[in-house]
Amino acid sequence: MSIDHEGPVPVYRQLAELRREAIERGDYPPGRPIPSENRLAQEHDLARVTVRKAIRLLMDEGLVQGVQGHGVFVTERP
Repeated sequence: MSIDHEGPVPVYRQLAELRREAIERGDYPPGRPIPSENRLAQEHDLARVTVRKAIRLLMDEGLVQGVQGHGVFVTERP
């Protein structure tokens, strides 16, 4: 799935869904970082503020946590 910039679902939600699926698939194991805001913005042709909204959504769901100065990491799953 790619980001549909013209679709009805907000692009930040689409990006969050893509990362959620990757985490659940094991592409990003617990304790490992997800790609940086800059990288995600470039890969998907998005503004960094949009990427931040997607990451915030994943944080609110408890899938990732931010470590200041180090990035965003996948949380341990029970």
